[in-house]
Amino acid sequence: MILDQTYIIYGLAVAVLILLVWIVRLEIKIKKLLFGKDSKSLEDSIVENHKNIEKLNDFQKEAINHFVNIEKRLKRSVQAVSTLRFNPFKGNGEGGSQSFATSFVSENGDGVVLSSLYSRDRVSVFSKPLSKFESQFETTAEEKEVIENSKNLLK
Repeated sequence: MILDQTYIIYGLAVAVLILLVWIVRLEIKIKKLLFGKDSKSLEDSIVENHKNIEKLNDFQKEAINHFVNIEKRLKRSVQAVSTLRFNPFKGNGEGGSQSFATSFVSENGDGVVLSSLYSRDRVSVFSKPLSKFESQFETTAEEKEVIENSKNLLK
């Protein structure tokens, strides 16, 4: 029985020694963490970091809203341009290929078709608005071709 008590005492002494080493090790780590600082300044640093994270989150939200706005504006801007030169007077050679049709189209198909008919006596310029790649005004074959070319450029 005495022998058993000795083993228990030695076991407890070893356990106390291990716990003391563990406590000393933790104290060293805490001192390294707080080196030159006190717990108040560490708390201040944590609060300041939290504020900075909140500011970064606010900035991220603003940046996302800004990019969404840019994306909306970009869809309304001219995204495809197509030009076709042609001779409207096939038989007699008047005007050569000086006439043209040009389309300026957004991603949604909104825009304008500009056409010019050139002859020796005069130059006529026409403008037709587009909505979803269609015009409410009658379009020529050349104008339809440049609208289709612009549509294909967006794919």
